Amino acid sequence: MCEDCVKEEYPDRGRMCLDTGSYLLNFRKCNFCDHKEEMQVMNKQQNGQDSEEEFVTYEHVCSHCNHVIASHEYCFRVDGDFQEYEMDCMLCGRGEDVVTILPDDMHVEQEL
Repeated sequence: MCEDCVKEEYPDRGRMCLDTGSYLLNFRKCNFCDHKEEMQVMNKQQNGQDSEEEFVTYEHVCSHCNHVIASHEYCFRVDGDFQEYEMDCMLCGRGEDVVTILPDDMHVEQEL
């Protein structure tokens, strides 16, 4: 991972959690070749799609010289009545979210 290629390391993305794509607004330029072109996604691995947990990892790579800019990690899991999402990437940032899988009315009744 290369901190010289990004404007801000691990920006706070709040509840934003992505399992694909790149946060191009945070991309300064490739520190090795000085190009600022769209990046490639390489070495993508996806595990656990059929279970209650899913992990996605890949690398953001310069499309001109193949320099690795950042490693992207995404996790989705079901925990009881909630879906949890997490993202951790030097380029795309850190984010996490928790969403209930219950209908709104049932969720409110259980809280009372």
